[in-house]
Amino acid sequence: MNHELTAFPLARVSSDPAAGGGWWRDAVIYQVYVRSFADSDGDGVGDLRGVRERLPHLARLGVDAVWLTPFYVSPQADGGYDVADYRAVDPLFGDLADADDLVRAAHALGLRVIVDVVPNHTSERHPWFQEALAGVPGARERYLFRPGRGVDGSLPPNDWESVFGGPAWTRVPDGDWYLHLFAPEQPDLDWEHPEVAEEFASVLRFWLDLGVDGFRVDVAHGMVKAPGLPDIGRGAQATLIGTEPLPFFDQDGVHAIHRSWRRLLDSYGGQRIGVAEAWAPTSERLALYVRADELHQAFNFRFLNCPWDPVAMRTVIDESLAATSAVGAPTTWVLSNHDVVRHVTRYGGGAQGLARARAAALLMLALPGSAYVYQGEELGLPEVTDLPAEARRDPAFRRRHPAGGQAGAEGAHVSAEAEGQDGQEGLRDGCRVPIPWSGDEAPYGFSDGGSWLPQPGGWGGLSVAAQTGDPHSTLELYRAALELRRALPGLGAVEAGQGGPDEEWPGPGAGPAVFARGMRWRPAPEGVLLFTRPGFACTLNTRPAAVEMPSPGRPVLSSAPVETDGRTVRLPPDSCTWWAL
Repeated sequence: MNHELTAFPLARVSSDPAAGGGWWRDAVIYQVYVRSFADSDGDGVGDLRGVRERLPHLARLGVDAVWLTPFYVSPQADGGYDVADYRAVDPLFGDLADADDLVRAAHALGLRVIVDVVPNHTSERHPWFQEALAGVPGARERYLFRPGRGVDGSLPPNDWESVFGGPAWTRVPDGDWYLHLFAPEQPDLDWEHPEVAEEFASVLRFWLDLGVDGFRVDVAHGMVKAPGLPDIGRGAQATLIGTEPLPFFDQDGVHAIHRSWRRLLDSYGGQRIGVAEAWAPTSERLALYVRADELHQAFNFRFLNCPWDPVAMRTVIDESLAATSAVGAPTTWVLSNHDVVRHVTRYGGGAQGLARARAAALLMLALPGSAYVYQGEELGLPEVTDLPAEARRDPAFRRRHPAGGQAGAEGAHVSAEAEGQDGQEGLRDGCRVPIPWSGDEAPYGFSDGGSWLPQPGGWGGLSVAAQTGDPHSTLELYRAALELRRALPGLGAVEAGQGGPDEEWPGPGAGPAVFARGMRWRPAPEGVLLFTRPGFACTLNTRPAAVEMPSPGRPVLSSAPVETDGRTVRLPPDSCTWWAL
């Protein structure tokens, strides 16, 4: 049995605000990295018109909303996350009319539209920063300019490091230093200045008036820094993000900003939402971003970073559900995005990585809450690990390899030894390669004029066209899973069937198990996770060998063929199966 055996009448139970308390609470949201999704004008770079023309693919896939990465006017020092004008579309991606057309077309297909907002920093080309460099009175107060340390001020104001590597401070000709937690082209704003808050409230209203359904807030944990900007006292600070308290991230002051934005969002009709890209040391700290008067969702990076291990997975699931349930918010689940190595490769690559990725997708889509799908994961795309150095655009790569655009003694490619086992650790170009739509050769229907990052050979079999109609393909697995997610009452609505503790099995993790929103863990063989929701069960076999166990019910969907006689089942290795009870 595999995913060709599904036939259920559709009755959407999760996106009806009246039924579920808010469309976002269990929505499946598809991330579009605009420059790599679809190119309409043949310049090799994806654009808004290209996205609009490919929206039927997303409607057929069965997602509820699309999240667009930044398309604003930008020098593109960091893929558009260095914004020079928050109210205009960069000509690289089209114009405001294209944005308006995209929103209207998406709504006509029943898709909501979420756009990025980047409030932690601007581009160095933003008029405000240009005024600051020019010495306009008061202009530097909008940013974090400070005098240097040492006798002549030649040392940075503190020991903070950029997430992209190197110091987080750059000195300007008159001797002052400015803070940039990311690239030097991205100076951090000072949110203590009232003009900053006023400007971003105006920016949000601009896009809400155009009709967008919400915002994904970039670096939602970063806008407020600890008073006095204290030293950290140790290096390799990027490795501490999300694991230890840091004076530049997850400060309590950010929550006042998010509460003000929630009031603004609530002043508009249509249930507009805010989604936090927030890194916090604990699930409890992350849950603060989604309290009833703050943002609606926060990305669950602990789930993304979880290894292929049943105890670790269950622990993350339990702790995530417990933390968000405590504040009445939905949990989010995500496996990949534009900043991390694709999970096919993270899970081992090749046939094993793909099998685990397919299984993880079914696990994610069976859990209570909202799921995010990164473009191309529905095709089973792996990370592209052999990009030539001269093709790479990630500023993190350029900071680590200043001569990266030139072939030198090390050769044109970055060695796996230098950058991690898969050659991509901390780098992001490999997950941003344009996706394949059709054909046997690059650019695989992405464009009529090549692609801004080179696509590998052999991707023809992974294209949308090649996988459509193949009952064994990853694309059809995702389509079937999203169809069932709509159809099965106990699977869709997160409020359905509030569950209590399961007295039968406290679980393999330390401490009591958590059973939120009708979800209960059940006894299972070693290496297997089994949980139920009303009328539904999910099994995940993390072992590299098949496992026999009593059949939980009637199989309706599986990431790999299962054998069952109705009483027992043989679960394939690295697989996930859905069961009707």
